[in-house]
Amino acid sequence: MAYIISDDCTACGSCINECPVDAISEGDIYVIDADTCIDCGACAEVCPVEAISEAD
Repeated sequence: MAYIISDDCTACGSCINECPVDAISEGDIYVIDADTCIDCGACAEVCPVEAISEAD
């Protein structure tokens, strides 16, 4: 199951370099491509505002 980024995202960029498969796209709020995400959780571990979680 892929991870998602909530509206709490501050677009700080911490997560984007942690993704081993480049599934995160930049923007006002970053977005994770569910088809590319390998569910490793690396992005969630580095998010300073805890805006990244597993999708339900």
